[in-house]
Amino acid sequence: MPEAKVYNMEGKETGSIALAPGIFDVEINMNCVRETLNQYLTRQRRGTASTKTRAEVRGGGAKPWRQKGTGRARAGSNRSPLWRGGAIIFGPVPHDYDCKVNKQKRQKAFTSALTSFARENRVFVLDDFEFSKPQSRAAVSLLKNMGAEGNALIVTAKPEPNFFLSCRNLPNVSVITIGNINIYDLLNHDNFMINRSALKRLEEMLT
Repeated sequence: MPEAKVYNMEGKETGSIALAPGIFDVEINMNCVRETLNQYLTRQRRGTASTKTRAEVRGGGAKPWRQKGTGRARAGSNRSPLWRGGAIIFGPVPHDYDCKVNKQKRQKAFTSALTSFARENRVFVLDDFEFSKPQSRAAVSLLKNMGAEGNALIVTAKPEPNFFLSCRNLPNVSVITIGNINIYDLLNHDNFMINRSALKRLEEMLT
């Protein structure tokens, strides 16, 4: 059964905790990870780009010049896609880029990413605590003492403003609540840190 070390507010080891094997010790499925990541990225696209066809561009009702005798090419509208200020051919229109990924695949992607953390001993469990005030120095000291300095994702059970503000200036360190956990953040960080309450919620979500 996989285990993770538990740390207190100062970053000192206070013990260990067993991790759920159904979440932190499964077969890694990269196809599910790829599909879930693609879904996350496509959902970030607003899809609001819009252009007008020649039926929608204002003006162009009158023929610019007569059909014959001018020596110029025939033209029926100054809103033709060939003209400056005219319509756009096959331009973008408002579009929903979302793609469907079923619940089982999303869960498999999450457990695959978490298993990767566990197998490389990059899962750190924190005792539940709160910072009394924002202090980046305390956050840096915490990460350094735990050996998780650098690129880290920290997951909390509830919003903790002081802790969030303490980590906000640290490069490559992200603090999110358990309800906002996503596959992109899991893949984009080297260390996974979670407090006890959030770990319990995570196990409920993925089992």
